Amino acid sequence: MEHLINPQVQSIQISGIRKFFNRVIHYPDAISLTIGQPDFPTPEHIKNSGKTAIETNRTTYTPNAGLPELRQAAADFLSTKYGLVYRAEDEIITTNGASEAIDITLRTILTEGCEVILPGPVYPGYEPIITLCGATPVHVDTTSTHFKLSASLIEQHLTAKTRCIILPYPSNPTGVTLSRSDLEEIAELLKDKPIFVVSDEIYSELVFEGRHESIASIPSMREKTIVINGLSKSHSMTGWRIGFTFAPAYLTGQMLKVHQYNATCASSISQYAAIEALTNGINDAAIMRDEYRKRRDYVMERLEKMGLPAVKPNGAFYLFPSIKNFNMPSFDFALSLLEKERVAIVPGDAFSAHGEGFIRISYAYSMEILEEGLNRLESFITTLNA
Repeated sequence: MEHLINPQVQSIQISGIRKFFNRVIHYPDAISLTIGQPDFPTPEHIKNSGKTAIETNRTTYTPNAGLPELRQAAADFLSTKYGLVYRAEDEIITTNGASEAIDITLRTILTEGCEVILPGPVYPGYEPIITLCGATPVHVDTTSTHFKLSASLIEQHLTAKTRCIILPYPSNPTGVTLSRSDLEEIAELLKDKPIFVVSDEIYSELVFEGRHESIASIPSMREKTIVINGLSKSHSMTGWRIGFTFAPAYLTGQMLKVHQYNATCASSISQYAAIEALTNGINDAAIMRDEYRKRRDYVMERLEKMGLPAVKPNGAFYLFPSIKNFNMPSFDFALSLLEKERVAIVPGDAFSAHGEGFIRISYAYSMEILEEGLNRLESFITTLNA
């Protein structure tokens, strides 16, 4: 019966991030610097709101798009933080994490044979959905532009089939961000073209210098942009599974159909907790952001001393240093590091072919874990240089 399975599903590979993370199970003494899981607990006041929702029996279905008061809180949050204005009643959908937000967005706007431009290296969660839609991912090499997808790079890859461009900034795996001028150049290129932009801004609250900028704040782009965000990274709520789409009403109405038949609604308990996060917890990310900045600076300094150059990230909690000097495939480098020194990182090729020659290190871990992990990495590098 296996031959009857959808060939597009069969062609999809398990995420390279998870694939390597799962190897750590076989090394109980290993230090893992792999997953983008904040090491901070969900703030107590948010957890208490979830408990209250359970105790008061707020455990039923909610409107498909989410609780009206949650959508209003999300609208107010984006307006306050980034100057983005969306109507709660018909321009916002509450989803099961940003992952479902990506899914319903791409399934709404993509059709068989169209193309999607995205930077390489890039988070591996987009390509499988693009493939399932019968569309073609077009990875653009950004290794020579400090991992930024620029207007000139986009222009080189535009075709009559281009339907969508994905802007995942702050970036996973590189941590780089786009400036206002970067976004304005992209907007100028796209303003008269029938091309959507999917702006994945899940790390927007973890920008270290300056304020996060969204391409949707540029007037010419609002009607063709879908903003994706959520609470996993900003409020350390990965397991609560709360994400959002923000898009003009003509798009949101169509995306809501996909969401309705895909998930009905997000967890009611999580939604009530999310209201607390977006209102009384509007600045909860500040403490975490400050700590991540310290960790970034520490890890950067250690990597530089090891001879592992990296573009300095301005957001998220990842570093993407080059290992090209060692003339080893990134997977072999990562596997050897795990076996010899019991440190797990993610090989760069997990983030498209353009990630080859790099590794991803997550610094969403305590300073004690980072110090020991980097000590072991340094020991490994010493043996390679011997």
